Amino acid sequence: MKPTRQKNGGRNMNFLLIFLPPCFCHKFVPITSLICVRTVRQEEFAEIDYRVMRHAFDSQNELGRLCDEIIYRNDLAARLEAAGFDPVRKEVPVIVAHRDFAKTYRLDLVVADAAIYELKTETRLVADHDAQLLNYLCLHGAHHGKLINFRPAQIESRFVNTSLTAEARRELVVDSHRWCETDQGSKLLRTTLLNLLEDWGGFLELRLYMEALTYFLGGEEKVARMVELRRDGLSLGNQRSHLVNEDTAFRLTALTAGTEHYEQQLHSFLRHSPLRALHWINLAGHRVQFVTLKK
Repeated sequence: MKPTRQKNGGRNMNFLLIFLPPCFCHKFVPITSLICVRTVRQEEFAEIDYRVMRHAFDSQNELGRLCDEIIYRNDLAARLEAAGFDPVRKEVPVIVAHRDFAKTYRLDLVVADAAIYELKTETRLVADHDAQLLNYLCLHGAHHGKLINFRPAQIESRFVNTSLTAEARRELVVDSHRWCETDQGSKLLRTTLLNLLEDWGGFLELRLYMEALTYFLGGEEKVARMVELRRDGLSLGNQRSHLVNEDTAFRLTALTAGTEHYEQQLHSFLRHSPLRALHWINLAGHRVQFVTLKK
């Protein structure tokens, strides 16, 4: 795929507009699941959820709030089955693969092959929990899911919704006008990520892309290295970083705002390290930005 040249403010900029085919559920190799979650309207999901939450409250009322997650999952599943829900599936595996890399996720609870639930036993729900469930929704092409946290005195829950389709997740604009491939490792980094996006689409968990990149760049032992940071000749210690070669690091983010401030922080890190360059890849929704920062 070759980037098309476009004009922007008098500058030539490299953009690559890619439309990637959907690949999900058991029909395709990149994303494999034992089930295909039905696409349901908000109203149908709400009806299912109303009944599910009644049993979730009953479960916490009887068991208390100090049990492990697996206890609540098994109890809630048994209650739903007794109430006539069919099917109720626990720990549903989803395998995301690219060539010889594979990662398995497990969905806590899928009710009536329509409603995905992620159960927690945490002090409170945080943004990372929303991102985790959103990842599961995207993997199955589903639009509605819910987090249920059994640890607080009163059950904490919230909906996670998305309008993204498998096709929409593959409509990506790649901006490479600030990218500089310094060696084969840098070229492999960019090519590998584009191949992953072609197979999986965007909007998935950032850690998934990062683990796959690390794997294809040579593995954790080769890529994750300790880098010494210094200020005015004073050694401040070593910090773990991901490198494509001895003097070039890379960083993967998913920022849709605050990118200018984040770039300043990357420059600060680079300035106090022995590194010569840092490749920054930002998965900003439908826009994929490749940036090379140099000293």
